Amino acid sequence: MNDQWASQRINELERKLRAYERLIEQLPFPFTFVDYENGVTIEKKRGAVQPHLAFIPPIPQKEVEWRWDIDLYRDVPFEKLEAFLTPLLDLVPHHIVFVDERGIITLCNLQAAADTGVDRDAIIGKHIRELLKLPDELIATIHSLEKREPLYNYEVLDRFYGIVNTRFIYNDDGSIKRVISVFQSLNMMKETEKLAVAGRIAAGIAHEIRNPLTTVRGYLQLLKHDLPDRMASLVERLLIPELDRANGIITDFLNIAKPADVKMETFHLHRFLREDVGILLQSEALLHHVNVHFDLDGQLDDYEMNGDRRQLLQVFLNLFHNAIEAKVNKTMNVTIRSRKRPHLVQLSFCDDGPGIPPSVIGHIFDPFFSTKETGTGLGLSLSKKIVELHRGTMKVQSSPAGTCFMIEFPLHNRPPFFSP
Repeated sequence: MNDQWASQRINELERKLRAYERLIEQLPFPFTFVDYENGVTIEKKRGAVQPHLAFIPPIPQKEVEWRWDIDLYRDVPFEKLEAFLTPLLDLVPHHIVFVDERGIITLCNLQAAADTGVDRDAIIGKHIRELLKLPDELIATIHSLEKREPLYNYEVLDRFYGIVNTRFIYNDDGSIKRVISVFQSLNMMKETEKLAVAGRIAAGIAHEIRNPLTTVRGYLQLLKHDLPDRMASLVERLLIPELDRANGIITDFLNIAKPADVKMETFHLHRFLREDVGILLQSEALLHHVNVHFDLDGQLDDYEMNGDRRQLLQVFLNLFHNAIEAKVNKTMNVTIRSRKRPHLVQLSFCDDGPGIPPSVIGHIFDPFFSTKETGTGLGLSLSKKIVELHRGTMKVQSSPAGTCFMIEFPLHNRPPFFSP
């Protein structure tokens, strides 16, 4: 019985020892392990399968020594490295895309996916042309790959205006493992410059026009009592409202050009959407034959966010007015959705109207840009500004089947830096 037990025990120890040996053989990086108490050193060099084992004089009670030399490019599968880097690169506000030697995307950060309007997970494994929707000859990364030359501050002048830099990672045999492409958009810089100009113009308008308008309005209020009924009615129903309208345009423009005071409060998101936004839109919806639907994510039922309710109500009212002004002769459906995304709360305002023509969709957030004869072109500009004051982003997607405005806020929204 003892011989059988001993034989079984020896067999288990041999299997365990062989498992340890195979584990060491599979380790992809070089290392040195010194067990002073047992007097054994194990060393494995890069590229070797079998480790070198040596015996040294034992030193009782001395701690083991463990040294390794991991080369991330050579010892770790690059796919694992990309998976590790992805959440870090998602924090970068530039486009970062990795492609292999065939131009196939292996990594795409969130900013690149969001700005090109694709699903980040779905675009992995596709050719970079499917991300950028451009012919190969216009894609700087492909040009760099074909020439096998990195790009340094290469200026891109197509719809993605900005600067591209590319770098290569090589395999041991000299073939290209990855092309890392970083695109820095300059559109934001252009937008900042436009807003700075708008701010200077707005200051001049406020000074040069608002005061005379106020003076004229005041005198009209006084004079209308001394005018015949017909003229008094003209002043009351036409002239004064037109002056008020002009003054309102100036006020909206000033709100775009400079940060407004944000009166922060904590409120229940879904209650705000159902009650505040719903009640505000419902009365106008009945007048314009519009059906308003809510599709709210149950994961956000208890979510509370910080914001200025009045200003956020103005955003949804502006979007609603924009939808009904584009309405054709049919009942329109408007859907307000909420979705919980990784680190984000996504709100969308979608209609099934005629859509925005591709030729103008890139300008709809520009101040004073409007395709309507009576529009001021300030509603969407102001809405985008309000969202940005709440640390959010606002984007649009449109097709002949309808238009969808997407608003995203950080999941744990905090007050803006300049709020009181």
